[in-house]
Amino acid sequence: MTHITFKPLNDCALLIVFGDSISITTHQEIQHFHKTIEEQPFQGMIEAVPSYTSICIYYDVMQVVRKPSQTIYESIVTYLQSLLTKNEQHDLSTRRLIDIPVVYGGEYGPDLAFVASYHGLSEEEIIERHSSQQYIVYMLGFAPGFAFLGGLDETIATPRKEVPRLTIPAGSVGIGGQQTGVYPFETPGGWQIIGRTPQRLFLPEQYPPTYLQAGDRIRFRAISAQQWRDFI
Repeated sequence: MTHITFKPLNDCALLIVFGDSISITTHQEIQHFHKTIEEQPFQGMIEAVPSYTSICIYYDVMQVVRKPSQTIYESIVTYLQSLLTKNEQHDLSTRRLIDIPVVYGGEYGPDLAFVASYHGLSEEEIIERHSSQQYIVYMLGFAPGFAFLGGLDETIATPRKEVPRLTIPAGSVGIGGQQTGVYPFETPGGWQIIGRTPQRLFLPEQYPPTYLQAGDRIRFRAISAQQWRDFI
């Protein structure tokens, strides 16, 4: 296990830091502990939010039980350290494998031609390389339901647009640097849009409202415009 540190954020939150680099090993350790703390929360815990290299723990200071000799923060850290020492290794292969259908190019992926030209590849090669990978949801952020995915083929990594678009349609699949992701609803953005999915990613009528969760495994599947219309 990597060297883990604790940092107070404010009176009702702290950060557990698992390292300073993004890696599958760090991701697995975070997912292991996230599952453990969700199953064994301390009194007063509100939520545990995983990210690339850390987990943020939110809590209600009025509900936390502390030892007489410790502050609330010290009592929480002591409990978390005890969980870390017996953190079970959960098999991530049992995580959900989610298929996301995508119409690539044309009106659905206006930047596909640019990405292909940038790399000296055909549009079909970009589609094949993007859809042949299995991605891992490292974290959710930027917008509700926006998943940051690890696993993009380095040969199609493409810089963000110099001038972001003011609006990007919901379901747009983009490449931004070394990452790929899907915009859950219409929003401004600067990623290179190579396709769009009819799959809804933000579902406010459900709990949890995000279709994707940290730790999920993702595969993109190329479909036709007619299959898009059939899907919706």
